Amino acid sequence: MIDELLKFNGSFVESKGYEKYITNKYPDKKIAIVTCMDTRLTELLPAALGIKNGDVKMIKNAGGTINHPFGSAMRSLMVAIYELGVKEVMIIGHTDCGVQHMDSEIMLKHMRERGVSQDHIDMMEYCDVNLRQWLSGFTDTEEAVQKSVAIVKHHPLVPNDISVRGFIMNSVTGELVEINAE
Repeated sequence: MIDELLKFNGSFVESKGYEKYITNKYPDKKIAIVTCMDTRLTELLPAALGIKNGDVKMIKNAGGTINHPFGSAMRSLMVAIYELGVKEVMIIGHTDCGVQHMDSEIMLKHMRERGVSQDHIDMMEYCDVNLRQWLSGFTDTEEAVQKSVAIVKHHPLVPNDISVRGFIMNSVTGELVEINAE
């Protein structure tokens, strides 16, 4: 499958398909969006918001949440704010998210079935990694969005002039509903 993508890429570059996407690294709308990596949102979210290449910084992860004040999603927001001129942050969860109700015990079971040894799993615990917590999902999307908004709004390194708002997107229609935070 990757080879098919690479073949397409060669044709894309050769035909100069990239020309309509040329922009710079600074988001035109000065907005960063933290959202889920769900495949349904790949084209739906930009279409539903009317954004195009170059408009926003898009930070994606499983669940579209900020799980740790010093994790990679928060680091990406810091770069967006301090290096790329972002003034507003949108946290966008969505309906029917796969991370909702994710069970760490089931994921650990799948790891073992795929050949990860129990010794390696135990080693993570010895290294102070709480795998059960790290691999768990959330039960309430609205609560997860609210928590993420709170982490960003109250982060000691985020300036007070940054607007942070939370939303849930319908993963079928693209409709956004704003979530009240705090």
